[in-house]
Amino acid sequence: MTAHHIIDMTGKTVLITGGSRGLGRAMALGFAAAGANVAIAGRRIESCEKTAEEVRALGVTCSAHACHVGHWEQCDALVEAAYAAHGRIDVLINNAGMSPLYDRPVDISEALYDKVLDVNLKGPFRLSAAVGERMIADGGGAIINVSSAAAIRPRRNVITYAAAKAGLNAMTEAFADALGPTVRVNCIMPGPFLTDISNAWDMKAFEERARTSIALERGGQPEEVVSAALYLASDNAGYTTAAIIRIDGGSR
Repeated sequence: MTAHHIIDMTGKTVLITGGSRGLGRAMALGFAAAGANVAIAGRRIESCEKTAEEVRALGVTCSAHACHVGHWEQCDALVEAAYAAHGRIDVLINNAGMSPLYDRPVDISEALYDKVLDVNLKGPFRLSAAVGERMIADGGGAIINVSSAAAIRPRRNVITYAAAKAGLNAMTEAFADALGPTVRVNCIMPGPFLTDISNAWDMKAFEERARTSIALERGGQPEEVVSAALYLASDNAGYTTAAIIRIDGGSR
């Protein structure tokens, strides 16, 4: 999966929220294969530990942390735990997200609205603020936000999610300004990826739709975000900040 990567992250530590599955898991394994130590955070510690075992098998250190990023105090606790385990964080990847289904906008309750905004927007804000200050004190670092193509192509079934991800795009640019020149802040904006979430999709309908709405006529594979994340985290991207990179197969 990662033999073709040429970026060396040996000695670096990356904290990945939502790191136990999907794109987060792919990035955890990709960074580990590049030599980085990893801290994996997610709501279910069992899932985090399972992925952590896979990461450790690649010969690096990996810690697992239970954290619901929609809760401010849990974000603070995660930062303390990750620094206690590794001593520093060189790369923060705000990957945790959620996009629950609903029939009509009127069916979105206040509780669900708040939850979607909290997980997709409040968590990345608090973690970027808290980790960013420590990165400045440590002399540098990189923050990577994981947004969504829904931020620029919102649809009726993802209204709150799309709004939160659009906010994350704006937050990326604002944090790049706030934390520069010491810390770089960038964003990956994925389209439809065939992660475990896609197990619930009607794949025949998706494939038919992909032929007319995606230039590459398919969904992405989780590993296809790894090289972009490694680039943004590395010194190769030393003059790249406030960037939002589409990885969506040319979705229209």
